[in-house]
Amino acid sequence: MDRAQAHTLEAITAAMILISALVFALQVTAVTPLTGSTSSQHIENQQAAVAEGVLATADENGTLVSTLLYWNESEGRWHGATADGYVRGPPETAFGDVLEQTFLERGIAFDLTLYYVDDSGARQRERIVDLGEPSDHASTVRRLVTLTDDDRLRNPDESLSATTLEDVSDSDSDSYVVGDADEDQSLYSTVEVELVVWRM
Repeated sequence: MDRAQAHTLEAITAAMILISALVFALQVTAVTPLTGSTSSQHIENQQAAVAEGVLATADENGTLVSTLLYWNESEGRWHGATADGYVRGPPETAFGDVLEQTFLERGIAFDLTLYYVDDSGARQRERIVDLGEPSDHASTVRRLVTLTDDDRLRNPDESLSATTLEDVSDSDSDSYVVGDADEDQSLYSTVEVELVVWRM
């Protein structure tokens, strides 16, 4: 009889340990709608690939440079920008149209930022488009773009302005956000464009 009771107590104790371990394991691996998964990682990779392709294509066909030169000289900010200095939607450029069709119409938000080196050698950041705070699962792509002295600023309708970047560097006013990196060469500056995309 004592042996039977001992086996019963062992069985109950083992069952309790097993159930406790199972409950602990389920609490540790709780799955929520925000939990990262293979499918969400796949979506992030896909968004990064699309963003990389959009930047590369825009750089090759010149629409990226055109957007970087979409600058309002008199106000010292992008055309269509708010008082904060950045645009709260796609810029009114051909590249802006591509961003809207590729991302916004599919429920994907984006930020577009320009990085450059100022006269003191410090890296500076200028927001072009700001659609909010990126999520934890945002994808970021960057591309280096070369601006030359012959590049012209753009008017609000994206047509060529009479002002070249060389004209800007020759004037005393800081009428363009990026300064001339080398006044003796035809190279104006090399800048970095960052595109951050995330699902809204």
